[in-house]
Parts: sequence; structure tokens; C-alpha cells
Amino acid sequence: MKLLIAVINSDDSHVVLDEITKAGFYATKLSTTGGFLRAGNLTLLMGVEDDKVDELLEILRTNCRKREELTPVVPTYSSGLVNAIPVKITVGGATVFVLDVDQFYKM
Repeated sequence: MKLLIAVINSDDSHVVLDEITKAGFYATKLSTTGGFLRAGNLTLLMGVEDDKVDELLEILRTNCRKREELTPVVPTYSSGLVNAIPVKITVGGATVFVLDVDQFYKM
């Protein structure tokens, strides 16, 4: 048994949840916020049998798309007026941790 922890962009959350549910997987969702952009994320906790890990990873890979956005960056130091400079960054995709589970109980 494995525990998958997937951090995905909030924009992808509805599609991802629909697809993993259709495939017969269960997930606990946590609303989280990224540290760098302070943007909304969704963190999914999913228990899955070892032989189903690749199937679940493929669903995440297919439905969590990367995209570029412009975000204002404010300098941390200033000698007067502060101007926010837009910077192009890549957001989205998924960050997934796969952990071994010694015991699992559904009560």
C-alpha cells in the first residue's frame, strides 16, 4: 500500500477529482496555499494499492497542466517608490510524494 500526497493547482482540481473518482480512487482534499506565490493549491491524500500507483500517476500527469502566468514581483528593498515588475513564471502541474504505508485501517 502507498500513500500519495499530490499538490495540484486549484484551477485543475475539479477535473482531477472527477477523473480519479471515475477511476475508482478515493481522496481526501486539503485546501493549501503555496509559499512562493501565495496562490491556492489543493493537496490530495490518497491511499492506493502498489499495483495502482502508475494508473493514478497517469491521471495526475494527464490532468494537471503547466501554464505560464505573469505575476508582479515587488523588490524587497527600495530607495523611494516601489514598482511591481511583472515576471513570467510557470505554474500548475503536480508535485507528488509516494510513501510506503505499513498499516492502513478504514474504520
